[in-house]
Amino acid sequence: MTALDEWGWSEDRERERQAFPAHLAPARVVAEHRGRYRVQAAAGERTATVAGRLRHEAETRADLPAVGDWVLVEAADADGAAVIRAVLPRSSRFSRKVAGDRTDEQVVAANIDTVWLANALDQPLSLRRIERYLAMAWESGALPVVLLTKRDLAEEVQRALDSVAGIALGVSVHAVSGLTGEGSAALEAYVGAGSTVALLGPSGVGKSTLINRLLGRPALRVAPVRDGDHRGRHTTSHRQLVRLPSGGMIVDTPGMRELQLWEADDGIRDTFGDIEELAASCRFGDCRHAGEPDCAVAAAVESGRLDGARFASWQKLEREQAYLDRRGDAVAESREERRIRAIMRSYRHHPKYRR
Repeated sequence: MTALDEWGWSEDRERERQAFPAHLAPARVVAEHRGRYRVQAAAGERTATVAGRLRHEAETRADLPAVGDWVLVEAADADGAAVIRAVLPRSSRFSRKVAGDRTDEQVVAANIDTVWLANALDQPLSLRRIERYLAMAWESGALPVVLLTKRDLAEEVQRALDSVAGIALGVSVHAVSGLTGEGSAALEAYVGAGSTVALLGPSGVGKSTLINRLLGRPALRVAPVRDGDHRGRHTTSHRQLVRLPSGGMIVDTPGMRELQLWEADDGIRDTFGDIEELAASCRFGDCRHAGEPDCAVAAAVESGRLDGARFASWQKLEREQAYLDRRGDAVAESREERRIRAIMRSYRHHPKYRR
C-alpha cells in the first residue's frame, strides 16, 4: 500500500489522473482555511494554493477544491506552496447554499462514503432539522447515518431512537457518547481502512469530542456549551480531514447554524418516500394536496397515518427547492449573458476584427 492508498487513492483515480499531464502529482485536500489549503501528497503534507487559471475558469465556487477532493498539484511556488492545477471528478459531495442572499453552492465535503448527522440528546430533539439534513445527505451520494450524541446526558434514549427511526426511513440511527464511549463501537463499521466519513451538525453537539474518542487522544479542542441555551462555541473553525487509527478518515466541520438546500430534489424524495408513495395514489397526477378530491396524502393526515408536522416539513422543503431552482435558472442565465458579452468585447478589440 502506498502513502496515497492510505488516504483513499484507487485504480479509478489513477485512470482519471492519466488524462492530465504526467508531471502533475495527485494529492488529497485535508484542510481549507481562508483560501489556503493543506494537501496530502505521496511525499507528505504541504500547503497549497489554487492556480490562477483554475480560479479564473471556475464558473462557481463549487468548482474550486474542497476538503476531501483529489487534486493535481505541481512544484512549489515562490512562497513554498504547491500549486493546485486541477480537481479530479468527485464521487460524492455534500453541498449547501451559501449563507445569505447569494445563489451559490458551497461544497462542505467531497468524496465521502458516509455522512454522520449529529444531534445532541441534551437538547430538544428537532425531527424537522433532521429531515432537512437527511434530504441533503441523500442528495450527496453518500450513505446517511443519524448520530444521537451525548447519550450519557439523556434519560429516554430509546424513545429518542424510536422517534428518529420513524422519520429517518432506511437510515441507521445510533445513540453515542464521545465523552464516555457508550455506543461508539457501532461506528467502527463506517471507518474502515480507506473509507471517508463527514461529520455534520450544529455547534455544541459534541462532534470534536466524538472524533477525539475515535482518535483515542484529545487532538481536537473542545469547550463546554453555553449555560442556558446549550449553544456551542465553535471550537472547530475550519474543515479538515483527520486520519483515524482504524485507517479510515473523518471530515470535521464547523457547526452549521444555517443549512439551506442546494439541488436536493432527489434527496427530498428519498427522505420522504412515504409521502411520495401516498402522492402516487392521489386522483390527480398534479395534486397539490390542498383540498383536491380523492387526495391520498390529505386522507392519511386526517386519519393520523401521516404526521401533519412531517407533511408540513415536506411541503416547506419542496417550496424552498422550487424557489432555489427558479433563482438558480435566473443566475445561470445572467452568467451566460455576461460570458457572451465578454466574448463579443474580446472580438471587437482583437486586431483581426478591427476596421
